[in-house]
Amino acid sequence: MENQSVPGQLDLLAFTADSSSAQSLPDPQPETVSAPLAEGQPEATVGRDQNSTSETLPATEHDPAQGQSQTTTAPSTLLILDTETTGLNPDSDHCLEVGAILFDVSSRQVLAQLSFLLPVQANAAEPINRIPASVTTVAQPWAAALQYFQTLVDAADVLVAHNAAFDRQWFGRGHLPPVSKPWLCSMEEMRWPADRQLRPRPSVRDLALAYDIPVWAAHRALTDCIYLADVFRRCDDLEQRLAHGLEPRSLFKAQVSYDERHLARDAGFRWNDPVAGAWTRRLSAREAEALSFAVQKLDTSLTMAS
Repeated sequence: MENQSVPGQLDLLAFTADSSSAQSLPDPQPETVSAPLAEGQPEATVGRDQNSTSETLPATEHDPAQGQSQTTTAPSTLLILDTETTGLNPDSDHCLEVGAILFDVSSRQVLAQLSFLLPVQANAAEPINRIPASVTTVAQPWAAALQYFQTLVDAADVLVAHNAAFDRQWFGRGHLPPVSKPWLCSMEEMRWPADRQLRPRPSVRDLALAYDIPVWAAHRALTDCIYLADVFRRCDDLEQRLAHGLEPRSLFKAQVSYDERHLARDAGFRWNDPVAGAWTRRLSAREAEALSFAVQKLDTSLTMAS
């Protein structure tokens, strides 16, 4: 059933949660491509050329600094949040809606939730989120909602968002306050059971459907939060998945030939993003060890793809 709450008002009592589809990964061209490496690392290539003399780092070798990742503990309270914006660029666009749910992990229960609009003069993303700019300027207590939102942030151990890299960039800009709590991405950093048959980076809609949660709306902030909260309620091993998601991560490059590129793609590695000429993904040491192919840890100061 569609959520009938009025946009822009606090939604603290009713508990009834856009997802962007995971991007398909283009196949690289078959020619050999040199990938930039961290300083001090031997040169390696990705492609058909199998005659390289470069050193390949096995997936079982990892940075000792990440050795404590196995002891990461699960947070007890989450703030599940989502934003709707007028565009994709935080330098020129604005956040116009925030949804948030305070979630208790041990009881799998929602403690509080709210949704509110922020005033904007124009919304180029209206065809997607269907929020007219004129509605955002209707009188409503958005300033008070921001204060309550801050109390929810203060009460949480971790902020959770589906595609957190997108949502977190809007905080500390415009009306939204900066936040200093740790972030966890339920799309990039949490791993979901293989029997759910999800892609490595599932959309929140696909994630909800995989857990038999009805999807009744999209592209509104609170509905996406509700979907994610319902997934967490049905996840028996949530504590372990949260702890694993919070493990320290580094950027790794897949050491695969052109003919083996499907191994990297199926494992969620992206071609040419963020490193030009390489299949890469951010992984914990534990995740790198579990791969069926070798990987190489990269320096984050590498030149990224444009």
